[in-house]
Amino acid sequence: MVRVLSFALLLLPSLLAAQSVTDTASRPIELQEALRLAKRNSPLTVFARGYTRVTRASVKSAYFAFVPDLSVFAQSNWRRGQTGGQAGEIITVTNTTFLDQFSARLDLFDGGRRFFNIRAAQAANASAEATDILQEYQVALDVKQQYFNVLAAQEAEQAARAQLAEAEQQLRVASVRVAAGAASRSDSLRAMVAVGNARLAILDAENRVQLANASLTRLVGTGFPVTAIQESAPAVAAADTLGLAYLTSLAEDGPLVMTAEADLAVAKATARATRTLYLPTISATYGRSGFGYDRRFGLRDPFTYSSGFTLSLNFPLLDGLQREESVVRANVAEDNAEATLRDYRLRAQQELTQSLGLLRNAGQRVEVQTSSVAATEQDLLFQQQRYALGAATLLDVLTSQAALNTARNALITARFDQRVARARLEALVGRSLETVR
Repeated sequence: MVRVLSFALLLLPSLLAAQSVTDTASRPIELQEALRLAKRNSPLTVFARGYTRVTRASVKSAYFAFVPDLSVFAQSNWRRGQTGGQAGEIITVTNTTFLDQFSARLDLFDGGRRFFNIRAAQAANASAEATDILQEYQVALDVKQQYFNVLAAQEAEQAARAQLAEAEQQLRVASVRVAAGAASRSDSLRAMVAVGNARLAILDAENRVQLANASLTRLVGTGFPVTAIQESAPAVAAADTLGLAYLTSLAEDGPLVMTAEADLAVAKATARATRTLYLPTISATYGRSGFGYDRRFGLRDPFTYSSGFTLSLNFPLLDGLQREESVVRANVAEDNAEATLRDYRLRAQQELTQSLGLLRNAGQRVEVQTSSVAATEQDLLFQQQRYALGAATLLDVLTSQAALNTARNALITARFDQRVARARLEALVGRSLETVR
């Protein structure tokens, strides 16, 4: 019965491994390379760059409102009819005429609407650029989180392999003691169970690495699978060395607040432009047209031309309160933008406090768990030596092994939380913390 159980425990990991999908083709890339690829390929950054291009074109269009509207028109009229002759016969008459026309129109006065439209277009462009920066850092945060998730999965796989090596070593010791009659068969069975659990932990960690690599590949937008490199993880500075006052000023001018400020500028310029609807519009129009029978539109036989100049004033007295509605909508949009800006500034302070707290907490946990891992490794070694001499039971060894596994996993989680907290701070202030000292 013992041999059958041993064979089953040793065969089960092999069967599970045969069903797992290997990920040996994943290409290791550094964090900076992953960020560069994501910035280029992410739909969020692509959309933001596209909107920035549109707003730049809107600024040019707003400036060209001061340039007259020019148009050229050409027309050919063909007519065919019948008329009576002198002898009473019916004569078919065909007549073709040609027309060319040039016109120009310019608003001389519109209450300053075009100036405010330019300001609104410039503010919209600034808002689009701020949104582009915001999306860039949001994508960078997503990539960093997933990159660190890959690193955590790799560390978990390394911890599982260390657990397997320790369990196999303990199985050899238990088998020797059982063969020598110094221990019961229960020790060897428990040791084999520990080996099987360690191998299952490796399979679970390998699957986690594969899933994390697939998620990272999607974020960076490559046509081939990628994975993280342990050495490219940035060193995390202590929270106390970052300077709270300086970080607070950076957060209040970060991408999130910059976007809200630009949106407020757009709302203010739009509201001012809307108020100009209460002022009249004075326009000037000039036109010149020629009429004749030349098929070349007057190039061979000059047409008879006429010119005209028109000066007009347009001032709607009553338009169904549409102007009033537009003004109210613009004022409400301005009030909303002011409220949003105020909330975003407070939100920046809140997220800064939260991120700094998480960074400090994670840093302290890393220090504590590092010491715990070192202590539990020594405890496991001590219990293994005592068990080999017969001074301890296998349960003591397995208890120490379980404590070591827990400490290792807690250290991996603390490192991940510390890295993510740093990434959140960088996304909040809109710059790398390497430049903040």
